Amino acid sequence: MNRAVRVFRRLGAVAWPALGLLLFLAGCSGGGFRSAAPQPGRTTLPAAGVSLSAELIGNLLVVEAPGDRSGPRRFLVDTGSSVTLVTPEIARRSPGRGPVAAGAAPLRVKGAEGSVVELPRSSVGRLDLGAARFEDVDVVVHDCAAISAHLGRRIDGVLGFPLFREVLLTLDYPGRRVTLRPAGAGERPEPGTTLRFDDARKVPLVNVGIGGRSLMMLVDSGSDAVFSLNRAGLDLEFAHGPVRGTVVGTLAGEREQEVGRLAGDITAGDVVFARPRVDFTDELSALGGGALRNFAVTFDQRRDRVVLARAGGGPVETPPLRSVGLSFSKTPAYWRVAGVVPGSPAERAGVERGELIVRIDGEPVGRWDLIRYESRIAAGGELELTFIEGSREFPRRVRVFDLVP
Repeated sequence: MNRAVRVFRRLGAVAWPALGLLLFLAGCSGGGFRSAAPQPGRTTLPAAGVSLSAELIGNLLVVEAPGDRSGPRRFLVDTGSSVTLVTPEIARRSPGRGPVAAGAAPLRVKGAEGSVVELPRSSVGRLDLGAARFEDVDVVVHDCAAISAHLGRRIDGVLGFPLFREVLLTLDYPGRRVTLRPAGAGERPEPGTTLRFDDARKVPLVNVGIGGRSLMMLVDSGSDAVFSLNRAGLDLEFAHGPVRGTVVGTLAGEREQEVGRLAGDITAGDVVFARPRVDFTDELSALGGGALRNFAVTFDQRRDRVVLARAGGGPVETPPLRSVGLSFSKTPAYWRVAGVVPGSPAERAGVERGELIVRIDGEPVGRWDLIRYESRIAAGGELELTFIEGSREFPRRVRVFDLVP
């Protein structure tokens, strides 16, 4: 079967291409993906394991590994992806077997508007994360310039879930660390809440409770949302919304975000997420980085389990979603308005889709990475946005508001 795969990601209030992160619901495609679980290459790891520093950008963990003269390499860790993605430069510097199979078809990704993008599939001979070595790794090759511009960091690739089949992977969000340990280290139960994902394809799908029902959710560190929820068949009550949000970018199209806050809780084992914010989707429901950021999360694929550990107890609270009512497509020179939230202060200020912003609070947009921008939004008040039309520049002041209180 030759099927294109729909892929969505939400990153804060800025639209970006999803870079072909293939969800496990993909099935088979063009002779490339098998019905059996994809296999990692050879994995070599010190007995003591490897601990790497990471940066939390939005709700995404970006791990930094030693590189070469061009500097360290940075990878986004995405447990919601069944492929590893690398830039053409990484593929050139660590050549492997070439195409995964003779005549292997490209990965076909379908965007929100139905258009299809084809991404070449290959392999790299060696991928190092500190002292951890992965050899003969099947990859998808794609330029990460858009996500690099969005995050404000050069991103060299996206590490998919199968890469970590032979290790214990811990994403320590509060500690800003990614730890890899030999799989045998998981003989003793990890402290915390254990969630099972008994699936032949090693997909981190876990049961959660919502509205008195049980629902399967993907544990997806590549999503910036708290929860992405497919509400088909669910009878939900809301404390706020749902309301229209910003524009969400995908690799081959865009869709309009719909967000709200539930009146009830979501439970994962004995962890309670109190009246959480949710993003609605027509795809697979997922527990995203906005929820995971409260935990050190250990994935044990050999024993089909995920463990959530955190200091302290009590329900997990999710803060209001603040916004200026705009989403952007970013370049170093300007931010293009990709969407305007209906009824928002930005719409009332006359901002329209397609306009270009060159400065925020008087500083060029190139100085505003995602961490700084989100911190500014969290501080509230008003932003002064400087727009450009031809050679003319003009400022508008736009108030920050709670899109979802």
